[in-house]
Amino acid sequence: MKRYLFALLLAALTGSLLFGGIASGSKQARPIHRPSAIVQAALGKLHAPSIPIRVRRHGRNVVVRRKLPFFSAGTLAATYGAIEGDEIREEEADSSPEILNSGHGGPGPGTLGCSRRDSHGNARVNQDCSYRRQAEEDITYNPANRNNLIGGQNDSRVGFNQCGIDWSTDNGAHWGDMLPPFRQRLNAPELMGPTASNPNNNTINGDPGTFHTYDAGSDPANAADALGRAYFSCVIFDVNSFASGLYVTQSPAAARGSFYYNVPAPASKQFMVVEDNTVEIFHDKNMISADRYHSSPNAGNVYVTWTVFRFNASCGAPPNGDENFCESPIFGSMSTDGGLTWSTPEKISGNAPGLCFFGDFFQGGAPNDCNFDQGSYSVALPNGDLQVIFNNGNTAAGNPNAQQLGVHCHPTGSSPAGTAHFNCLTPTKVGDDVVVGEPLCDFGRGPEECIPGAYIRTNDYPRITKDNTQNNHVYAVWQDYRNGEFDTQISQSTDGGMTWHEGGTVNPDTGLDHYFPATDQSPSRGDRVGASYYRTERVPGEGDPNVGCLFGLSPPDCSPFTPGVQPGVGSEDSDYVLAGGRGTHTPYDFRVLSPTFPPPDGIQTGFNGDYSGLTINKGQDAHPIWSDTRNTNPFPQNGVAHDEDVFTDNVGLPNGHGHHAQGKIGRHSKSARSRR
Repeated sequence: MKRYLFALLLAALTGSLLFGGIASGSKQARPIHRPSAIVQAALGKLHAPSIPIRVRRHGRNVVVRRKLPFFSAGTLAATYGAIEGDEIREEEADSSPEILNSGHGGPGPGTLGCSRRDSHGNARVNQDCSYRRQAEEDITYNPANRNNLIGGQNDSRVGFNQCGIDWSTDNGAHWGDMLPPFRQRLNAPELMGPTASNPNNNTINGDPGTFHTYDAGSDPANAADALGRAYFSCVIFDVNSFASGLYVTQSPAAARGSFYYNVPAPASKQFMVVEDNTVEIFHDKNMISADRYHSSPNAGNVYVTWTVFRFNASCGAPPNGDENFCESPIFGSMSTDGGLTWSTPEKISGNAPGLCFFGDFFQGGAPNDCNFDQGSYSVALPNGDLQVIFNNGNTAAGNPNAQQLGVHCHPTGSSPAGTAHFNCLTPTKVGDDVVVGEPLCDFGRGPEECIPGAYIRTNDYPRITKDNTQNNHVYAVWQDYRNGEFDTQISQSTDGGMTWHEGGTVNPDTGLDHYFPATDQSPSRGDRVGASYYRTERVPGEGDPNVGCLFGLSPPDCSPFTPGVQPGVGSEDSDYVLAGGRGTHTPYDFRVLSPTFPPPDGIQTGFNGDYSGLTINKGQDAHPIWSDTRNTNPFPQNGVAHDEDVFTDNVGLPNGHGHHAQGKIGRHSKSARSRR
C-alpha cells in the first residue's frame, strides 16, 4: 500500500496520472493534473507566501521578506504522515461507541485505559495503547454539569491523522475517548448548495465531488452550550484529491460528550459547515464556541470560524515563485438549531483602512482587506454578541511584524431559515505580534517559525478566554519574540472586545522559550485569569543571527536551526506550566504541571501540535490540557522512542505576582498553589 501511494504521488508530481473520482449521476469529477496545495506544501513543493518589506537596519534600508499565514502545522503533519511516514489505514465506517448506562443514557466514571502510562499525578486523556501520536489539544466544560469536561486532540492511532474526542464525567479524574463519527461522509460539494429544506449554501465553489470518504482530519475544537449539548469540530481532507471540508457535530446533553451524531452521507447537509473539491480552495484551522448563557438572546447558538486558503491563476505569481496564492481570510458560520444546519459561510475578517494593508498584493482583494489571516478563535458573550480574534499579516510596508486583530459581531437570524448572519464590525487591533528575531527551522518545507530546543514548528496564533459570566471582560494571549525569546503576551478588553489594550508579558521567568499559550477566566468574580503554556530550554546562540536563521535579521543564505548542525537543536528538555493572576497585573505566578520531557523523535519529529488548551470550570479549578513525550515506546519498530500522549490535571489556579528570574525547566514559583 505504501508503494502504491508513493507511486500515485510520484505520478501526480510528474503529470503522468490523472487523479479523480466519480461524482453523482452522470457528472464526472474534473481530472487532477497535480497534487493539491496541501500535499505540495507537505512535500516542500509549495512554501508559505511572503512579501518584500523595506525596513531600517543598522542605519541603512534593507529588504526583508515577511511570511504570510500558511497552512496549520496539524494539517501539514497529518498530510505528511499520510504520504511519507505513517501506516495506511483500511477504510471503514466506524460504529458508535457503546454508551455506559448511568441512568440517562450517558457514561459513568472509570473509563481509564492503559493506566500505567499515567505519571506525575497527571491524568492521561487519550485511552489508546497504540504508541501513536496524540497532540494539539482543546478542552472546555459543560455549563449544565461542571464536572463534565469535553476535550479533543489530533490523533494518529489508526494511521491517517483524525480528530480524537475525549470526555470526563468526574471533573477530569477519569477519561474516555473515541474517534470522530464522520467516516461515512463522502465529498460532494455539488450537493451542498441551497435546497427547499435548507436554503444555506454550504460550499464556496460547488465543484463536482470525489464521492470518496475523507482520508484525514485535523484541528479539533470543543464547545458546550447553555442546554448542556456538546459540540466537536474538525477540518477534513483527502490526500489524493482537492477535497476539503469542515464539520461540527453535536453530543446530546444526556451523552455528556461520550457520543456524537454521525455526519451523514450526501445528499444530507446535517452537521456539515462547508466542503469543496477544487485546487482553488482549502479549508483549515477551525475553532468553535457556543452561547452558554441562559439569559442570552442567542442561548444555544454555535459558531465556527476557520481560514479559507484561496488560489487562482488570476492572482498571479508572488515574488517568491509560489503560484496563484490569492488570500487566506477568516470565514464564519453559525447554527441556531444545535448544529443540524449551518449558515452560508461568510468572510468576517473584514476591511480596516489604516490597520490592514497589502490587501491587493496578490490581486486577491481590496487595498484595506485584512485577508492574510490564520488561527482564529471566538467567544460568545453574555449579551448574545460574539468576539473573534485572529493572527493577521496585513501590516504596513515598513513593518516586518504581524498583528493580532479582533472583530466584534452581532449574530442574528435563523440557520434553518437561511437568515443567520454574523454582522461583524470593522476589525480592531488586539495587540502586536513581534516576529523579528524568531528562529527558523526547515522541516522539509522551507524555513518555518520553530522552537529550536524541541525542534518543533510553532506559531503566534492568539487564544481568547471562554467564560466571562460576571462582566464583559475578555482576555487574549499569544506568543511573540519582543523580548528576544518566545514569551506569552496578554491583552485585555473591558467592553466585550470592542477595544483592547496590551497587558504585558505573562511569564515572569526568562532564558526559556514560552509557547502555545491557552487561557481562560474563572467563573468567580475578580478577573481571575489563567494562562497555560509550554517551556523549552533555549539552544546556545539562539538569538544570534550568526548561529542560525532568525526572521528579519539573518541573510537569505543562513542555515536554519538543524539537529546536528547547531548545538542543542532537537535535544533540549521541556515542561508545561499553569500561570494565574488578576487582570493585567503581569507577570503571573505559575506552577509546573508536567515532568520534564524530551523532544518528539522518529516519525513524530518536528510536531507537537499547533496549540494547547485550558478551561476553568468552577471557582479556581483549572484544567489545562497538553501533550508530552514522557512515555517511552518499548516497540522501536513503531517508529518512535518517546510517544506523544495527552495529559490534563485538576489544579488550583495560581494567584499572585510572579517575580522575574532566570528560568529553568522543572523549576516553578514556590508560592504557586498546590494541585487539587
